[in-house]
Amino acid sequence: MTPHRTSLLGGGAMIDMGCHCVEIIRNFVGKQNRPVEVMCWSDTLVHPVTAEDHAIALIRFESGAIGQIEVSWAFRGGMDLRDEVSGTEGTIWLNHWLAGFEMFTAAGQGGYVAEKAEQNTGWLFPVGDEAGELGYTDMFTDMFAAMDAGHAPRETFWDGYVVNAVTDACYASARSKRWEPIHIEGWQAAATEKIRDSIPRHMIDGQELIKEEVMPDGKTKRLLHNPQTGRVTQQVV
Repeated sequence: MTPHRTSLLGGGAMIDMGCHCVEIIRNFVGKQNRPVEVMCWSDTLVHPVTAEDHAIALIRFESGAIGQIEVSWAFRGGMDLRDEVSGTEGTIWLNHWLAGFEMFTAAGQGGYVAEKAEQNTGWLFPVGDEAGELGYTDMFTDMFAAMDAGHAPRETFWDGYVVNAVTDACYASARSKRWEPIHIEGWQAAATEKIRDSIPRHMIDGQELIKEEVMPDGKTKRLLHNPQTGRVTQQVV
């Protein structure tokens, strides 16, 4: 931890919610993929508190992967809990909270609807299994199973340390208004291959294919890169 540890104990949006996002991103890009620097903005937009209630952060990893976090206590309409992953071979969008079950009620029955829900009439997004959707069931099952088997759980003390190191850098960046390095002592994982270096290159007439798409008239448009000149040209076939 950095000397700013005490400032994190106020329970701002970044440390309270952003820590979960950091570890979700690490699981998507690979825990062996070292986080190297962050850019973060945070502010107190709505609530009468000294800690931030909204934060946005970018995390750059050794492979070149970028993780983006937006956390907020100023969001209205219930809890927005989503993950979006864009990879070299596809895209995944996950909506854990507001899209699984939608209903409209004019009457309402009063009482609890879902965490952070603001009303019990109109359009509602009840959640059938909140403990499961929030990960609590899998978390405790994994932890207790690891204890019974005598091995480490999926999430370890080291993972917590890395997450705190990333969060510390986020707070430093929010103060400095610039990219800040992530200081992690004892990192032992091997260097991670750059994403760009791992992608196979398709060559057409000595040029690298950047993108190819079929046009409305049935023709194919290609964007080509000349590795000698650096020039990008368009070809329609």
